[in-house]
Amino acid sequence: MKHSIQSLFSPFTFKNLTLANRMVMAPMTRGFALGGVPGPEIAKYYRRRAENGVGLIITEGTLIDHPAAASSPNWPNFHGEEALAGWAQVVKAVHEAGGRIVPQLWHVGMQRRVGSLPNPDALPIGPSGINIDGEKITEPMSEAEILTVVEAFGKAAGQAKRLGFDGIEIHGAHGYLIDQFFWEKTNQRTDRYGGSLVKRTRFAVEVVEACRKAVGPDFPIILRLSQWKAGDYSARLVENPNQLEKFLAPLVDAGVDIFHCSTRRFWEPEFAGSDLNWAGWIKKLTGKPTITVGSVGLKKEFVGSLGGKANLETGIDHLIERLEKGEFDLVAVGRALLSDPEWVAKIRDRRVDEIVYFKKEDLKSTVLI
Repeated sequence: MKHSIQSLFSPFTFKNLTLANRMVMAPMTRGFALGGVPGPEIAKYYRRRAENGVGLIITEGTLIDHPAAASSPNWPNFHGEEALAGWAQVVKAVHEAGGRIVPQLWHVGMQRRVGSLPNPDALPIGPSGINIDGEKITEPMSEAEILTVVEAFGKAAGQAKRLGFDGIEIHGAHGYLIDQFFWEKTNQRTDRYGGSLVKRTRFAVEVVEACRKAVGPDFPIILRLSQWKAGDYSARLVENPNQLEKFLAPLVDAGVDIFHCSTRRFWEPEFAGSDLNWAGWIKKLTGKPTITVGSVGLKKEFVGSLGGKANLETGIDHLIERLEKGEFDLVAVGRALLSDPEWVAKIRDRRVDEIVYFKKEDLKSTVLI
């Protein structure tokens, strides 16, 4: 059965966020913000995607105001007068092109290497001082340190609203700081921030609550979640839907509006006995809108049906079928948009023969976050 591509280009509205279509640019850190400041070229980079039909842009990871948040001097800050002025220009450029944009607020936690720039003396921080490889690197975060980081997230959220962004995304995936609190392997605390699966959500809950307090009730908050961690695609936060439901409930209660559900391949089922993917399960269990992501559009076969060729289970017809069934609400595209900023417009206009497919060198300076 053929499905209408118009489903991808129908509008989406939630709270104060209205999007022209269902296409989202996934966050991809490129390391092009010299000294942590997003310059004119970054504004042009995002504007070009917006003017070519991307409904919502989620920026590359932007660093909250904490000395150990980054491990590169050229990842963009979301604090400081100069960096915030740069982001204001990015917002202006995207809005002028008819797009919508949210910053991804980020702290790398124990994925920071000791001695990394821009603050080589700052030790990495994490719930138990253990990295995702299980190595003890530093002492566990104190409750005072936790409070400082929570406040930094809240302050960044408030700045995003002040600058005119259309919402925020909190990075709670891929083994970075918030996810390190979620994951039993990296969170071995015995206080109120550790223990059971539900108790391990407390840090994220406090971050979301701080952000909600800073932005008010109608400003959208997106939370990115994943099972997998950087370099470990077999990692699991939860083993079944019952565990997932318990895990999600405190996050919903704290004020998450939309879940960005990161997987390697959007077509793969999350749990045995169901075809639902990660985004599908999270929407089913929370009732909240979800964003699916994972290898969308990376190969020519993905758009084969638009050129009259047979569809594959990994192709666009299969994606649209899932969208039309309500499994998820939005579709995030990463590397395909990196290699071709006109990818969405070419899909919309059925100019599939013009699509530029990514090469390994396109990812040379890019971290898929």
